[in-house]
Amino acid sequence: MSQTNDFPLSAVPQDARKGFWSTAFLLLGFTFFTSTMWAGGTLGTSFSFTELLWIILIGNLLLGSYAAGLAYVAYKTGLNSVLLGRYCFGEHGSKLSDIILGFTQIGWYAWGTATIAIILLKLLNLPESYATPLMVLFGFGFCITAFIGYKALEILSKISVPAMLAFIGLSIYQGSIDIGGFSQLSSIAPSDTMAFSAAITLVFGTFVSGGTQATNWSRFAKSGRIAVITTLLAFFIGNGLMVFVGAFGAMVYQQADIVDVLVSQGFILVAILMLFANIWTTQDNTIYNFAAAGCNLMRTDKRRLITLVGAAIGTLLAVFGMYNLLIPFLILLGTFIPPIGAIIMADFWFKHRGNPPALEQIKLPSFDKCGLAAYAVGSAAAYYSPWIAPLVGIVVSASFYGVLLHISSAQPLAKQTAS
Repeated sequence: MSQTNDFPLSAVPQDARKGFWSTAFLLLGFTFFTSTMWAGGTLGTSFSFTELLWIILIGNLLLGSYAAGLAYVAYKTGLNSVLLGRYCFGEHGSKLSDIILGFTQIGWYAWGTATIAIILLKLLNLPESYATPLMVLFGFGFCITAFIGYKALEILSKISVPAMLAFIGLSIYQGSIDIGGFSQLSSIAPSDTMAFSAAITLVFGTFVSGGTQATNWSRFAKSGRIAVITTLLAFFIGNGLMVFVGAFGAMVYQQADIVDVLVSQGFILVAILMLFANIWTTQDNTIYNFAAAGCNLMRTDKRRLITLVGAAIGTLLAVFGMYNLLIPFLILLGTFIPPIGAIIMADFWFKHRGNPPALEQIKLPSFDKCGLAAYAVGSAAAYYSPWIAPLVGIVVSASFYGVLLHISSAQPLAKQTAS
């Protein structure tokens, strides 16, 4: 398989593995996302500054730990989440996770495509008739780096991530001056209310679908240390920064999106550059995730073709306004996605003791009853839980999967194939 196709149906070989900075920049570019700032904006109006810091710390530590656990499994096997799903859900059963993960990504792609077009209309005072052409332009334009593959994603991220950090630093510095120093933030009284557990769920759930599919890049890591640290850097520090930026903007300017904040501060050109860097580095990763899920679903290695098909679907959803209907459902799916990653990790450690046989050397059932049952129970527990839904889904699904393995006296498949 050509390395330019990024191994959609097989493990990443050692000679294609990447170092720390390559992996870190790519993952950080993925987590620098506008919707996360909007989630932070909701928190900024609902909690005091001190409470907000604790929520950001706890929520992103949970998210980062979950994503880092999957990252190690991806490094060890060279496989992404949709391929790892075959071990615990079965050859055909894994298509369930392909559909769920792929659908969330195409929905976010539609949202991002529509968002940049709508914001540009407002920033540049363009006629409404420009909306559809802009959505088509960005819908296909943002998929170019994903079409090319990992190398193009890496180059874009290495340029965009430092630039975005500089723009964010500029905005926070100006904001601290406008508010009269960070000490003044503690005196701002919340205007809304939200339960602490709901706030943690919001932080965890908004980007957990991305954390589950970040294995598409952590599987390229040269070492487990690189995979785990870069994932924590992205999903604990990077995602936490996005939540903080959104909350800070809401508290100081009543605007969660840093683009709107930069405009309010008078930095119009910086706002436009931030908009493109922020949206593009997530859009190309998102459609890349869709292609990975689509390749496993269709059992095809034509990753680039699936990328174009996904971009076309996402663009159509944006043009016809369906992205407005998709977002609440996509956030709801944050409840149903964590059990997938939890069962993948439980299968890796409980069933295979951290050393599963190569995917091409093992015969898997069409449907793995233990994995599918554990997913159903974990998802139900998360959906009906009044507590932190994603965390409940992770704990219940992984625990129930372990119990089912014990009851069925399942042995590691490596031993089964050797006997």
